This record gives sequence, C-alpha cells and structure tokens, in this order.
Amino acid sequence: MRIRRRDFLAASAAVAGAAGLGIRPTFAQAEPTYTPESGASLRLLRWTPFVKGDEEAWLANTKKFTEATGVEVRIDKESWEDIRPKAAVAANVGSGPDLIMCWFDDAHQYPDKLVDLTELANYLGNKYGGWYDGVKGYAARGDTFIAMPLAAIGNAVVYRDTHVKAAGFSEFPKDTAGFLELCKAMKAKGTPAGFPHGKAVGDGNNYAHWLLWSHGGKMVDEGGKVTINGPETLASINYAKELYATFIPGTESWQDVNNNRAFLAGQVSLIANGVSVYYTAKNDPKLAEIAKDIRTTNFPIGPVGQSVELFQTSSLLLFKHTKYPEAAKAYIKFMMEADQMNAWIQGSSAYCCQPLKAFAKNPIWTSDPIHAPYARASEKLRPNGYAGPLGYASAATMADYVLVDMYAAAVTGQMSPEDAMKEAERRANRYYRV
Repeated sequence: MRIRRRDFLAASAAVAGAAGLGIRPTFAQAEPTYTPESGASLRLLRWTPFVKGDEEAWLANTKKFTEATGVEVRIDKESWEDIRPKAAVAANVGSGPDLIMCWFDDAHQYPDKLVDLTELANYLGNKYGGWYDGVKGYAARGDTFIAMPLAAIGNAVVYRDTHVKAAGFSEFPKDTAGFLELCKAMKAKGTPAGFPHGKAVGDGNNYAHWLLWSHGGKMVDEGGKVTINGPETLASINYAKELYATFIPGTESWQDVNNNRAFLAGQVSLIANGVSVYYTAKNDPKLAEIAKDIRTTNFPIGPVGQSVELFQTSSLLLFKHTKYPEAAKAYIKFMMEADQMNAWIQGSSAYCCQPLKAFAKNPIWTSDPIHAPYARASEKLRPNGYAGPLGYASAATMADYVLVDMYAAAVTGQMSPEDAMKEAERRANRYYRV
C-alpha cells in the first residue's frame, strides 16, 4: 500500500490533536477506507435529546461530514419509548432509516438484518484504547460487531441538598436501609422522592434493575435459566413496596420525562436521572434556586454489598436494507473519530459517556462536581441480561418490560409479591425457552 506525503501529514496532524486529549493511537491495524456511493444520502433516526448540546454537537458534526463528502444526512427524532418499536419495524419490513440509535441489546433481536461493522469497530478500538466491555457486549456477538457502540447514559440519584438536610440527614445515606429512612423522613417533611414504575425505557429500567441486583436477585443464571422467582427477588419487592409508600402519587405511570418535570416543578426533591435535569435547571433563570441546590450521587449499596447499576446504553444500527452501506460506514467512522466524538461528549455536558476508553480524558468529566457520578457509566454498567448471555431472550425480556411490570404490579397491590414473581418468571420463560 503506497502512502502519499499529504496523507501522512494529515494522519500525523490527527494523531497530534488526539494526543492533546490523552489519546495514544496505535497502528497495528490498517485504517479502513469507505468511499460513499455516487448520489448517496442517508437517514438516521435518533432518540429525542434531553440535553440540547447533545443534539447541537451531533448536528454540527454531521454538517462537517456532509461538507467533506457531499453526502446529505437526514436526522429524525422519536421519543425514547418509540425508538425500540420503530427499529423493530425497520428490521422486520426491510425498509426505513439507514441508521438508528437503538437501546440496550436491541441489536441482538435481529442480527441478521444488520450490517457487519467488525472491521470498523476493531480499527476504532485499536486506535482509541479499546471498548468498555459493557457497551461492547450490547453491540457484539462473539467477535462480530452487529452494531457500533455509541454511549452509556449515566443514571444517578439527583436531590435537593437543603431538603435532605431538613429531613435530618447531614450526609446522603450510602446503603439501602439508610436510603429508605431518608425517603420516609422526606415524605414527612412534604418533600418526597419519586422513582418511575411505569414503562420508562431508561429511568424505569435503571430503577427496577437496581432494586433487583442490589438485593442479590437476577433474571437468569449464568446458563440462561430463569431465576427471578426466588428469595432475593422477594426481598427486593418488599423493599420496593416500602419505598413506593414514600413516593409522590402516580409514579406507576411515569415515563422517562415525568421525574424531570416533577423535580423541576418542586413536586419531588429526590429522583434518579441523567445529568439533563441539572442543566435544564441551570439554563433557566427561573430555576436558579433549584440548580444551586442540586446534588448528585450514585445509588445506595444494598445487601449484595457492591454497587450494581444498569445505565441506559445506545448503539448505532446499520440496516442491510440501506442502499448506501459505504456512505453509512464512512459516516459512522467520521462521527466516532476523536475530533467529532470529543465535541459530542463535550456538547452533551456529561450526559453521554464514551464507549471508547481513550475519551475518558475528556475535560467535561472534571469540569463540575455534579458530573462525578456519571463519569464512569460505561466502565461500571452491568448488562441487563445478567448473569446470562446477551441475545434474543435478554433483549425481548427487557423490551417487554417484564422486570419493570413485576415491581409495578407488586408495589401497587395489583398482585402479591409472590404472584408478581411467578408472572415475571412465566413471561421471561417465553423468551428464554425459544
């Protein structure tokens, strides 16, 4: 392969820029080249942003790609809850967007409908310090990348510091027992907590999985056998019922946007959320008092004795029905390279956590103490299929809200804890027996 001088100089400049952010690329693998097809155009479907800077940075990077290649990229948005069914429809009918920002292990539901991105993923991983295992697992089957890992969206406890202190707590509790006592005290003070038991793709799943895992429960064992109906799960449900009794009414119908709204309206003083709620308050002069009072921390540790959290995870899907696979790969590559990825992480204001280890040095993570609980989301996350392998069953079980529904049914009294576990076991077995 001949390397022209101008190509070498361009590559050297890129390396120098990356080194400024602590990135030390290696050259063990040749850089793949993708030449967009003549007349190519692309359509990307992404989730509605909760942080304005996320979308602005993504659009700015996309504009740079179009200017460099001539390939127009149309970007559409859907609510978080609608992305999953839209992606499933596109996969099943073989038409629709070329690319979709999907959730969790959705790619594992229809891997045969997706373009193999292994060559590009290996190049990026080799260049930028490797992939975090958690985000990689959602996008890969064995050594094959069926999607491109994009981001983990950290989830942390967000609370009003003065309200916690008014409830009699000088420090935020670090364990689940103390956390329950705090929630009881805050309810008594008229400043209650609120966590979603509704079908919230991000916040509802994050909360439900934390409840289960913090008490030592799991949906399946290492071999994929459904184990949700057990004493650890029962303990987690009973704990959830006590917490629910301290919440503001109506959390059983909350979706991802509801806890943000309730917190910013002053209806609740303690939620679990991405950093977005902080920036919404910070950027609105009317909410200055709330913004100044906000603090963040990771979820308390339960009887299991260690921090166990899910975190929202997104990957880029490239469908085989695309007419322009080379253009799409060129776009993904462009968006994942250092200049664009660092700009996106920076613009996201700690909302989107990098999938590649080199970008952990982005200065956004140390620019504000509020960011601290979100900084290691990609490193710390536990995949939703724990402790079994990710695949069709884990993806379908989450997509069907089996775990979320189990807690909702039990805490609202629709079912006894024992019946709720049995129902979750029955529903999960529909997928794990396939």
